[in-house]
Amino acid sequence: MRTILLSFIGAAVIGTFYFLWKKAQPVKVQYETVTPGRDTVETKTVATGNVEPRYEILIKPQISGIISELLREAGQRVKAGEIIAQIKVIPEMVQLNSAESRVKVAEISLRQVEETFRRDEQLYGQKVISAEEYEASQAACLRAKEECDNARNALEIIRDGISKNSSVASTTQIRSTITGMILDIPVKVGNSVIQSNNFNDGTTIAAVADMSDMIFRGNVDETEIGRIREGMPIKLTIGALENQSFQAVLEYVSPKGVEKNGAIQFEIKAAVTIPEGSFIRAGYSANAEIVLKRAEDVITIPESTVEFHGDSAFVYLLKEETPEQVFERRQVQTGLSDGVKIEIKDGLSAADRIRGSVIDPKRKK
Repeated sequence: MRTILLSFIGAAVIGTFYFLWKKAQPVKVQYETVTPGRDTVETKTVATGNVEPRYEILIKPQISGIISELLREAGQRVKAGEIIAQIKVIPEMVQLNSAESRVKVAEISLRQVEETFRRDEQLYGQKVISAEEYEASQAACLRAKEECDNARNALEIIRDGISKNSSVASTTQIRSTITGMILDIPVKVGNSVIQSNNFNDGTTIAAVADMSDMIFRGNVDETEIGRIREGMPIKLTIGALENQSFQAVLEYVSPKGVEKNGAIQFEIKAAVTIPEGSFIRAGYSANAEIVLKRAEDVITIPESTVEFHGDSAFVYLLKEETPEQVFERRQVQTGLSDGVKIEIKDGLSAADRIRGSVIDPKRKK
């Protein structure tokens, strides 16, 4: 019995020593290897903003009144000259009274001049007055008729919005001044509207824009503004249009910054290229990726495989794979980086294999 107990104790001691010895042995670490590839590396900055028409025209009335009819709706396309709305004129009493008074005065003056001309015409036929006096009387009569006609036309325009003798389109018909799409009609039938003048902007009847000529308007932080310039290509991503991107060209960089949210921002504008069959609504929010630098068809590796010390960069080149991995530290010359991959200008070839991340023993099994 004693012998068996001693045997168990001895086996336990030996097992403990073996376990401790195994724990003391260095763990063999396995690394994934990465082969350099050829790719394009770009450094970018991102600007946030909106896509909007380059020109949005506000259609305003040429006369004050009340909207009597709306012939178009937002979203419809119109051509230049097409009628959008009709206005019923409600003349101002002061202007109306003044115009009516002017007509009465002109008619009185015309009757008087016509009576004088008839007498002069008889006297001229009797050779009592000279031809010059007759022609002066005739001219005065013609002027009086013209003034009377003008006064009547002015009254009709104030009262009805158009003169019967005028060949110009009625000012009560609100027409589009451009060909495009109606973005908004902020008035309803029955709303009062006022004309635009030097003292008032007037009531907007409709907003019309050419939706084929769109721009991106956004802001760039002051830390990046010195690296961008007009003519740079932009990749535009619109949140509302999934899996679609649009090309644009930077055409304006503001010379003056504005403080927004505690930082200085500079406005930028870019002309958007809209592919055939695509439609971008005005006001879509968008992100613009501006390519600052590009290196095409260069040797690249994951930036996580590079070890930086001061101004120097190193990688670990695989020299032996069996029975154990052996790596050699090698200095390389790096170039452009996009944060994921980095350009290698010198120190590696496409056939080299470099150390990557550690292989998880559990994943290996």
